[in-house]
Amino acid sequence: MEELRGTHDLRLPAWGPYTKAYMGISHIPDPALGLRFDLSVVPGFYRGRVQVPNVKWESGYHPWEASSDLRYYAYRHELQWKDDVYVDVSFSAVDGQRRLVRCACVNNTDLPQALALHYVAAAHLPPLRPNSDEPIRPGKVVLPRSAVWVDALDYTELRYATPRPTDNLMPDGRLRGQIRDHDFVGGGGIGDGWGAEAGDSVAYQVHLPAALQEGALLLRWRMASVAVRASSGSSAHDGVPRRGGSSTDREGGSLRLQLRGLVETGATVPAGKDLAEMVVPIGEVAAGTHELTIVSGGGAAIELDGFAICESADVASVAFETVTWQSVPDLAPGPTSSTLHLSYRDLPVCYGVAWDGTFRSQVRELYTDDLDCFMRRTVHDHVRTALHDRWAPAGGNPRPPRQHFTDVFLRPITVEAHSFVTIYGLVCCGSEQQVQEMLEEWDRSPDTCQATYERVRAFAVKLGGHEAGQRYQPSQERMAATTLTNVVYPVCIKRTYIRHNAPGRWWDSLYTWDSGFIGLGLVELDVDRAVDCLNAYLTEPGDPHAAFVHHGSPVPVQFYLFLEIWNRRQERALLEHFYPRLRQYYAFLSGQLGSSTTRTLESNLLKTWDYFYNSGGWDDYPPQVYVHQHGLESRVAPVVTTAHCIRAARILGMMAGALGQQDDLAGYERDIALFEPALQEHAWDPRSGYFSYVMHDDAGRPVGHLRHESGVNYNQGLDGAYPLVAGICTPLQEERLFAHLQSPQRHWTPIGLSTVDRSAPYFREDGYWNGAVWMPYQWFYWKTCLDLGRPGFARQIAETGLEVWRREVDASYNCCEHFIIGTGRGAGWHQFGGLSTPVLSWYAAYYRAGRLTTGFDVWARHVQWETDRRSLDAELVTYGQRGRSLYVIASMAADRHYRVVWNDVPRMARSVRSGVLEIELPCGQEGRLQVAPTD
Repeated sequence: MEELRGTHDLRLPAWGPYTKAYMGISHIPDPALGLRFDLSVVPGFYRGRVQVPNVKWESGYHPWEASSDLRYYAYRHELQWKDDVYVDVSFSAVDGQRRLVRCACVNNTDLPQALALHYVAAAHLPPLRPNSDEPIRPGKVVLPRSAVWVDALDYTELRYATPRPTDNLMPDGRLRGQIRDHDFVGGGGIGDGWGAEAGDSVAYQVHLPAALQEGALLLRWRMASVAVRASSGSSAHDGVPRRGGSSTDREGGSLRLQLRGLVETGATVPAGKDLAEMVVPIGEVAAGTHELTIVSGGGAAIELDGFAICESADVASVAFETVTWQSVPDLAPGPTSSTLHLSYRDLPVCYGVAWDGTFRSQVRELYTDDLDCFMRRTVHDHVRTALHDRWAPAGGNPRPPRQHFTDVFLRPITVEAHSFVTIYGLVCCGSEQQVQEMLEEWDRSPDTCQATYERVRAFAVKLGGHEAGQRYQPSQERMAATTLTNVVYPVCIKRTYIRHNAPGRWWDSLYTWDSGFIGLGLVELDVDRAVDCLNAYLTEPGDPHAAFVHHGSPVPVQFYLFLEIWNRRQERALLEHFYPRLRQYYAFLSGQLGSSTTRTLESNLLKTWDYFYNSGGWDDYPPQVYVHQHGLESRVAPVVTTAHCIRAARILGMMAGALGQQDDLAGYERDIALFEPALQEHAWDPRSGYFSYVMHDDAGRPVGHLRHESGVNYNQGLDGAYPLVAGICTPLQEERLFAHLQSPQRHWTPIGLSTVDRSAPYFREDGYWNGAVWMPYQWFYWKTCLDLGRPGFARQIAETGLEVWRREVDASYNCCEHFIIGTGRGAGWHQFGGLSTPVLSWYAAYYRAGRLTTGFDVWARHVQWETDRRSLDAELVTYGQRGRSLYVIASMAADRHYRVVWNDVPRMARSVRSGVLEIELPCGQEGRLQVAPTD
């Protein structure tokens, strides 16, 4: 597992569907740079409507199929709905430097069609922040020979005088105090309110390769936009502003800094809005490593870029510049009239594009920041080869666009009625000479290109399955393609750029709980991809900045993801790698690590309001909304966080037991013994039959249940039933909660489980979660039903979800975010590879041979399938309450009858359909499960 250590990147090729702009293929020339080359395919009707495949909204294209390693993927672009006129665009690996571009233009109408294709190339720059199209403009420092530069973020320790809840859980994997902004060297520095309080400090180790006779420290800073009253102070040696510090003053006054270690002095930093420098004399300094600590006197927040150390005589030679990006390439003809070279100043490789020369073509240059509107506005411009868009902000002057697109325009492509035309192209990268040779050598004959396409397409994920599930396969393959190809670059984490599995291309930030479900979907497609997805969200043991990678709802799906990976693939190296990382994650979430404030209430109920407004991912969940509207975050605890921690502790206990970590196992059992009575004693509401949000007084003592103004328990929803998932309910509680979940008047609907009890006075039909069915909590309760001996309800949840999914995807080709109870139709993001992935799990459990599906109370020691999927041999450890039973699902080949043996004793099993068995096993045992044909 050495390849997983110290990285959050994905083990994927440099070529892939990584765009955040327009669908096509991207190339990452160097992951460290944050720069991306895109080649998008834009189809349209010749001299008619053009369909720009914008990834930020519904623009007519649909992920269609993909290999798990992304050597091949395809999408369908509808020009005339539905499947009347469309273009199937695919990208196939020729080798590490070349990708074949294939466009199948299909006309299923009774009339001939004249189509057009645009190969649109562009260089895309690293963004200023997540979900932003604005490129960052980093600074760079020019140093004289004697100088060293220490970036502000290269500190050994940063402290706020008053600790923050986020000190050990910085969002998005940032360093403590890290900011990202224009003009800072490397694009980042220290800020986030640092310096506002007296005693804020940051420490550095400074290595000087040579001694200084009369040294100077040049500090570069900017006052933060919000400041507080400055404190006073004095020192024998004050720093002197060099330039820039007297710009427009901000609220507050100057800031006093104390420097210790390398030099003992003070410096007064004047207020100002721009980056400025200050020189501090440091005298004679020996070569070697020195300590330097900067301590704020408080009163104003400051943003530090870093500092240079050099001889005083060389200070004037230290200069700062802003990186200027160049998006316009040098264009040069290739070896034939249908080839083109593109060289971008900032990209370390050249690119080549080749296209089908049997069609008329034109190379155009488009200068615009909005390709969608611009191409539509200029579709009838047949004259110019360079088209300029000038955009003016409200009340401002027009400015030239930042972005340049090279457009290879093929036209007209005549497709006769009820026929198709296939067009091939090539995109490649390398040195100028390599690109020239690849363009010269490309065999563009249709037979050769088609053979390459078919060879690589053979790697596309084909889910297959039992004949009974054939009607679900098209919708499942759309989900598989969406999940596999929803990968974006660059995403910034820990000062590096990575490829990242995104729930949808509209989001390119690190969503913790969404990505847990992405991983659960990837388990069904490629376990290695799932391992990478899990690894991206876990940090090295002892990481001082982030106990795990956090963004958004702190729902710990990563624990469930590991259990699924393990029960699929029992590799001890995976267990040894992930256990300490998940243990660190759990320690913070359960209030036992660093700056965690999750366990501040005397009830021992957990809350995560200090980290995000959303406790369980359910944005407009009624009691959650009420808590924030009334400022009750410090006094009210939900149910779901404590319940998740109980289940996470149980999963960690399984891992610790397998590793022989008995002391850790005892600790998890102590935690469970603390959290379980906290929920039972304080949250259970026998009047409503739900677990409640719990109110506390100012001292943190529990004082009662949170109720709606009508007097009804405010937590009549999936949070109120969540202790079922933790496995801590009494038989009476279990019966009452399942009665709620299965009641058509409460939670059960024709499309699945409503997030909120529909009989509650706060249920709404127009909410985001309130009034909708989402797949992730269907998945949690489906697994729980297996643990609690209710396989029938588990199957009902799964089959309902599969049918709802099939109906929507068959109708729209969209992989939707959620479903509206009133209509049963999909809504939200249309290419959602995040929280909707449970449909892949359900299909695999009930329709794909070779799947052993369990709940959360089963640990697999060994699972072996015969290649024909007609025989299963598994060593399992079952947990749960002794004297009870749980169920596992064995999906075998569908052409046999089977016998089931547990510890050499035959057991009855329910045959759901040919090859699919629901097997009852006793809780609290170790055993060997064998399933084999009876003949």
